[in-house]
Amino acid sequence: MFAAVLIALANPAWAADPIERLAVSDMQAFRLGQLDWQAETSLPPGAQSALLVGNPSQDGVFVVMLKFPPNYPIPAHTHPFSEVITVLKGKLGNGMGKTFDKARGEVLQAGDSFALPAEHAHYVWTEDEETIVQLIATGPWGISYLDPADDPRNGSKR
Repeated sequence: MFAAVLIALANPAWAADPIERLAVSDMQAFRLGQLDWQAETSLPPGAQSALLVGNPSQDGVFVVMLKFPPNYPIPAHTHPFSEVITVLKGKLGNGMGKTFDKARGEVLQAGDSFALPAEHAHYVWTEDEETIVQLIATGPWGISYLDPADDPRNGSKR
């Protein structure tokens, strides 16, 4: 009997899976020109997002594309969970720290990626062209601006 219980617990179909896994029900192709871009209100005005998989407001992995206009800054901020960002089009500057300073950052090209640890202060910017990135992260996603005056949800127009 004890052996049967051990076998049952070892079977992934019967054991509870505590890992938040990426789940999709059907194959989908995502084309940049056909995405449903929406204004991204947690970022300064001008940013747009298109959700591909998952739900950023719920527990679990999600994938979203973000589109930024040219010469677009996102002030210093943190996120509650780690993220991986890949530049798909354009250029994205990324700097670490609590103060926005392009000289302390680096500019990534299309095809480049970076990973950020949770709660790590950073800031990003675009150069002289529209930029599209893919964000892979775990929800619930959030952004906390180090200076509350930078948060567009507080009515900031910076």
